[in-house]
Amino acid sequence: MAFDYLSCPKCGENVRSYRNPLPTVDIIIETDNGIILIERKNEPFGWAIPGGFVDYGESLEDAAMREAQEETSLQIRNLRLVGCYSDPGRDRRAHTISTVYAAIGQGIPKAADDAASLAVFPLDALPDHLCFDHRKILDDYRRMKAEGRI
Repeated sequence: MAFDYLSCPKCGENVRSYRNPLPTVDIIIETDNGIILIERKNEPFGWAIPGGFVDYGESLEDAAMREAQEETSLQIRNLRLVGCYSDPGRDRRAHTISTVYAAIGQGIPKAADDAASLAVFPLDALPDHLCFDHRKILDDYRRMKAEGRI
């Protein structure tokens, strides 16, 4: 197996370069009429669960609250873990691991940041094109809700 190396800026020694998956969060935001999905402003285009990358020094829970507010202008409460999704092909841009939460949205939804628009969808009337592995995530979420596990 071949490894990539970087040169240490202090001593010049070769240091092994590691490639690790990037941590992300996704938040299924519940409203009285369904869940909020955003229409992505950037590639890949399409409908998606609000979410994004975890910042260095930030907890997963804080990242979920921040991303929900940045993309939907909503505050969230009652944050519950849905699961973790790590298929290396889930995002064609990079290998990501997403921790997915469900939460109740508070406020008036408004698309912002990476969201071109947003809409509320009943779980039985989701759009055809969902980005990443969000169809699988929402199928799991629907099943978990039906079983009373969320």
